[in-house]
Amino acid sequence: MANTLWDTRAISYTGCVVQLFFFVFLISTEFCLLTLMAYDHYVAICHPLHYGTLLGSRACVHMAAAAWASGLFYSVLHIANTFSLPLCHGNAVDQFFCEIPQILKLSCSGTYLREIGVIVVGACLFFGCFVFIVVSYVQIFRAVLRIPSEQARHKAFSTCLPHLAVVSLFVSTSFFAYLKPPSISSLLLDMVVSFLYSVVPSAVNPLIYSMRSQELKDAMWKLKTGCFQAATK
Repeated sequence: MANTLWDTRAISYTGCVVQLFFFVFLISTEFCLLTLMAYDHYVAICHPLHYGTLLGSRACVHMAAAAWASGLFYSVLHIANTFSLPLCHGNAVDQFFCEIPQILKLSCSGTYLREIGVIVVGACLFFGCFVFIVVSYVQIFRAVLRIPSEQARHKAFSTCLPHLAVVSLFVSTSFFAYLKPPSISSLLLDMVVSFLYSVVPSAVNPLIYSMRSQELKDAMWKLKTGCFQAATK
């Protein structure tokens, strides 16, 4: 917004540090919260009688605090490693915001291995959370399909639909951004993909979570039940 108002593409070193800190902090915290929401849905649908015991107010506060603390720790770790690297290739970032891969391109070769290690650790944690979400929803769908009432199954699925949409959008855009083959990488594609995973998920979150379209829910329910029926045949 500031660059648009003042018609400039420059950003100060401090501004880049602050921007990257909040970007990593909010992205990592969001995914931690999405993981906790998957656990919340799992307990609510698979173990409803134990919901008050497993997810009381104190437990929810502790889990939310752990998610924010994890995001804070991970962002501080990234910032400390990234901006301790000496830059040998100028100071022009080929991106519309300060992004870690673009900053690493400016660093001296052989000096960014420590930051690569941090990224690998973060990727492993990210994959672990993703596996946890997938396993949770496998158990949820198994429990939902055992519910005798079709109305109850529809209600249970409608509860999970917004969260599934947000997770799918967040994970798919992030995976494509960081796992796309270098052969198809280009300046324009990198900017478009970065926009997709950094701006679009957060922008559509309010729309998805406020979704009240019964037709959309019915269509998604028919699609899911059709897939499960075809898989069980």
